[in-house]
Amino acid sequence: MRPHVITLGTAGGPRWWKDQDGTPRFGIATAVVVNGTWYLVDCGQGAGRQANAAGLDMADLGGIFITHMHSDHTVDLPSLLLFGAFELKNSPRGPIPIVGPGDRGKLPPLSPRATSVPVPVAPQRPTPGVAGLVEGLLAAYATDCNDRIFDSLAKSPFEQFDPREIVLPAGTGFDPDTNVAPDMEPFEVFRDGNVTVSAILVSHHPTAPAYAFRFDTEAGSVTISGDTAPCANMVRLARGTDLLLHEAINLDILARQYSDAQMLQATMDHHRRAHTTAAEAGKIADDAGARHLALHHLVPSYSPPEAWAEARTTFGGPLSIPEDLDVIPFGRTAGPVSLTTPGTAAAAR
Repeated sequence: MRPHVITLGTAGGPRWWKDQDGTPRFGIATAVVVNGTWYLVDCGQGAGRQANAAGLDMADLGGIFITHMHSDHTVDLPSLLLFGAFELKNSPRGPIPIVGPGDRGKLPPLSPRATSVPVPVAPQRPTPGVAGLVEGLLAAYATDCNDRIFDSLAKSPFEQFDPREIVLPAGTGFDPDTNVAPDMEPFEVFRDGNVTVSAILVSHHPTAPAYAFRFDTEAGSVTISGDTAPCANMVRLARGTDLLLHEAINLDILARQYSDAQMLQATMDHHRRAHTTAAEAGKIADDAGARHLALHHLVPSYSPPEAWAEARTTFGGPLSIPEDLDVIPFGRTAGPVSLTTPGTAAAAR
């Protein structure tokens, strides 16, 4: 079977989004399916439920990859750890890797628009990476876990999942405050019989480290941006990729959501320096020589289609604006690029 992605969820941001017609969009989560094994990139709201709806079995999950530690990319990890662990109770497989950032190391800088210094959450460990996140989640759900382990003889989620924090190559010059995406080469973070996964730092200040991932297979490649402003590293990682899934933001419509002037100013400061417009995403795809561009992590997801179509002004190749549960093949082994939704036909090109 040709490798493909399933866009389990296409909305970005810590909200319950709807599209322009009022239909809910699930949070950002993408399944990369290769030779019957699937790999999950980000765990947005509803990721586990959407994987189930797409017919993906936990026993076939080859790994979970977290681009960065924002809640809209991790909020459904608890359901995968807990419900997923229960589904895996009869599976003989080993632990599922959870690959993602390590601890930021220090609190982010305070916004220059702040009028007071806030009290941090969990000051004893205020910026955990994926290992700290998994540990903290399972500690919070200890009553549930221990009931099932002791009473039902279930396996511990610690036996079924293996957090692996990404270690940066030496000499990158990375600093979480001042140099979040130094020029660098992609580096390998995972390999099995189906895929080689490379990562690179991207510019999502002040969230750092933040990564984009590229999956290379015998048939072709898919590159997933995570959240980032335009940066040279993104072009470098996506060079020649068969499919680029890139985030897109509509700044004009987004600004209308805020009534608090101080929060509006601080939030828009963040969005302008940490995200990518549709036209900018098209330029990245063009510079990288990507064969196909699909926009996801749509913010706000109810923006009109013409907002995302602005990518056509900078990218001349095939462009898709997928819905939740769309299937997008990639690679060079069969026919032209197509995009389908289970039970329907959906394409934006």
